[in-house]
Amino acid sequence: MMRKLINFFTGLNRAGVAGKGLRGLMDDGGSAIVEMALSSSVLFAMFFGMFEMSMASYTYHYVSDAAREGSRYAIVRGSTSCTNTPGLTGCDANSDTIAAYVKGLGYPGINSTQYMTVTTTWYTPSTTQPTTWTLCTVAPCNAPKNLVKVVVLYAFPLSIPFVPAQTINVGSTSQMVVAQ
Repeated sequence: MMRKLINFFTGLNRAGVAGKGLRGLMDDGGSAIVEMALSSSVLFAMFFGMFEMSMASYTYHYVSDAAREGSRYAIVRGSTSCTNTPGLTGCDANSDTIAAYVKGLGYPGINSTQYMTVTTTWYTPSTTQPTTWTLCTVAPCNAPKNLVKVVVLYAFPLSIPFVPAQTINVGSTSQMVVAQ
């Protein structure tokens, strides 16, 4: 009986050949799998985090381009654009048509209908030098020589593993003087 206990604790079986016994509990054969699982979860979380931040950077690039395109659309389609350019579509642009144009640009990967807001304001120039701009209160505000300011905001939904879901607000402003 004593021999059996010694063999069990030392890991020797009846023939004197090493078996598992309690030494099998001290074996580190499966530790590589656990280490790989832990380190790969951290690695993949970092990888997806870098991917999401790259998408946020792409979104900022899109938002700044959308603001420039919106202000350009507004300066070309001022209050006198229909008479100056007869073949121009969408003449006499207002805040709603500019917002619809910007949201309809359709960059891939951007959900402009759900997460984007477009704000358009017009300013009138002063008659003295240096020129100062005041908020336009007398129609038509989209008249030539007035300033149009287009602000585009995008709520980027950030999703990184092991990090609570949050939103990064990305925005850009573009302003130009109405040409026609």
